[in-house]
Amino acid sequence: MFLFASKWSVASQPMEGHRTGELAVEQIAEASEGGDAVIRSGTARSALRHRDFRIFWGGMFASNIGTWMQNVIIGAYLQKNFDNAGLLGLKEFVQLGPLVFLSMLAGTIADIVDRRRYLVSMQCLQVAGSLVLAFVVASDSPSAAPILACMLGIGLANAMGGPGMSAISPSLVPPEDLPGAISLFSFQMNMSRVIGPVIGQVLYASTDSNAGASAVFIVNAATYGFAIYGLLTARYPRRAGGHSGIGVLRRIEEGFSLAWNDVLLRRVLFVIWTLSLLSLNFISFMPLHAVRNLGIDPKSEPYGVLYAVFGFGAAAGAMSVGSIFASRDKAALIRPGLMCFAVLLFAFAATRVEWVAYPIVCLLGYAYFLTITSLSTVMQAHITNEVRGRVMALWIMGFGGAVGVAAAIWSPVAEWSVSKLMYGGAAWAVVLAILATPRWLHTQEA
Repeated sequence: MFLFASKWSVASQPMEGHRTGELAVEQIAEASEGGDAVIRSGTARSALRHRDFRIFWGGMFASNIGTWMQNVIIGAYLQKNFDNAGLLGLKEFVQLGPLVFLSMLAGTIADIVDRRRYLVSMQCLQVAGSLVLAFVVASDSPSAAPILACMLGIGLANAMGGPGMSAISPSLVPPEDLPGAISLFSFQMNMSRVIGPVIGQVLYASTDSNAGASAVFIVNAATYGFAIYGLLTARYPRRAGGHSGIGVLRRIEEGFSLAWNDVLLRRVLFVIWTLSLLSLNFISFMPLHAVRNLGIDPKSEPYGVLYAVFGFGAAAGAMSVGSIFASRDKAALIRPGLMCFAVLLFAFAATRVEWVAYPIVCLLGYAYFLTITSLSTVMQAHITNEVRGRVMALWIMGFGGAVGVAAAIWSPVAEWSVSKLMYGGAAWAVVLAILATPRWLHTQEA
């Protein structure tokens, strides 16, 4: 999730050239006084120079550590207690599926209401959901229905808050530092995948009962406080501005129309939606692959390490977009990223040796988030603040929600053979790599 604000808001584009010049002068002066070299715009380091970005980025980092503790452990808990691919798929659907059905409404609301009050309330609802989940899983005879109900509640609150969080982030840095900011947000989300599963697995495995899982969810509830602090402390536009007085349904219709009529947006969204529906199922069914094909106990340290190394690779991939590849055309990174992703997904599906799976899944995470971060950067650099909430809602629907829908659809195939499901995902990634040339992604007219 993203958030931020300062005087460098995208909403102030008429003054962009003048303000960019002022920023450059300030950077040179500060660097000269400190004896440092001038920091290059567009890098992760340049994004961290902005106070409001640092506040919110740090709050989201800490909060996402708790989120990934919960995400990984709930999958391990269900696999350990029920060993059912259909239940794993249903869990993904109730957790992420609401993003498909509610994100556009949520993005439209985020473009109208006071974002700070609205987003803090969504965070508080997720706190309540995690606390109830902690109580439910503590039972010695767990039932799937109340667990799924809790996950649905958390998923609904996340779906209603996600587009607003994403819409705020570009206003926290000047436009020229947006690539670095996007890279850093992807980095923190994936580094939390490294830290969260390790901490969560230690807590989960600390007892033979289900009290360990309950402790994980209580800790996650507490970490939402960091995100709330960031929302309350950072300065950002609390309203999108530029409202025309039209109704919610009309604004939703405009969002879909904009995405369809803009060739670049249409193609970016096609890539992320189909990739999520056909190729990202390995995320939903990794517990199944770990247990049945790699022989890893879901209540063990190797299980947490598997997720951690995947998250480390994903964090490195995201960070490289704002560092190693900061000066590269981001559209030019997408095709090789997709091709590497396809090869590595095939290899991960084929391996049956635990120690071999670790380096493969690490590289898979790198290729995955190099591609996703580059694709997001191409899209976000193309849109304005007035429509950002609705356009980012379509992105979230594809990047998050479609994964949940796909998990429910493909769970019978995963039960039959999770490896074959991943082989199919790798094949579709190859198709997308053939399509996603830089020229194809830069095309502005049909």
